[in-house]
Amino acid sequence: MTVPRLMAVHAHPDDESSKGAATLARYAAQGAEVLVVTCTGGERGDVLNPALDRPEVHADLAAVRRREMAAAAKVLGVRQRFLGFADSGLPADGEPLPEDCFAAVAVPEAAAELTEVIREFRPHVVVTYDPTGGYPHPDHIQTHRVALAAHDALEGDPAQPLKLYYLAAFQREWFATLHETMLKRGIASQLGELLANWPDWAPEFDVTTRVKCAEYFDVRDRAFRAHATQADPAHPFFAHPRDLEREVWPTENYVLARSRVATRTPEDDLFAGITPR
Repeated sequence: MTVPRLMAVHAHPDDESSKGAATLARYAAQGAEVLVVTCTGGERGDVLNPALDRPEVHADLAAVRRREMAAAAKVLGVRQRFLGFADSGLPADGEPLPEDCFAAVAVPEAAAELTEVIREFRPHVVVTYDPTGGYPHPDHIQTHRVALAAHDALEGDPAQPLKLYYLAAFQREWFATLHETMLKRGIASQLGELLANWPDWAPEFDVTTRVKCAEYFDVRDRAFRAHATQADPAHPFFAHPRDLEREVWPTENYVLARSRVATRTPEDDLFAGITPR
């Protein structure tokens, strides 16, 4: 076959670096063509890094986030493309969505835009969010709907991807494994409070595919830090020892949602059944 092609469909700049980034870096380093499609510009997002929570950053946030996205893509070694929709922000309960936002666009309309990108790039594999969006942000839920609709709209078309995966990015087991291992080894953990207050909305995954990518965790971290407005240095994500993570959880995990090729689960490769070992 030609060079393997992988597309990751995300909601905002930074999502590609906080969810499945080591996988993208691994495949890119191994010679695959990797394209990140970012549905929105993240222009209604918060500035989560206190050091950058300044008026001039907020005033130019759309441009800042584009620059951050370009820097992160370079770190990961991937191509990136904005789909062009407006960030929906995170409305409070009962608050309406902005009229011009991504989550308010009809799914077929948004899916048509993504379908054209798929036809152009011709990915063998597409990765996106599960039906919950990974967490209950309207843009994440819409991203799932749009990616699935675009995939299914290509039924019978040679451009239809051979496999579609959901990211299993927010797994309680990951947090618990790191937390418990750190405590056993006398290492302070900042994950206990999160585990004690585990959110009701958190999805449960029937993982089918574990991609070994521990050697790319440093690339993942550098890519996430490139999104400086979103990467709070005090966030617990940065607090655990990376060598410990490589030892006890050396994979990024996925759920196989659609496949047009014969494959046996569990898998250790997103291209299983597509490329020979």
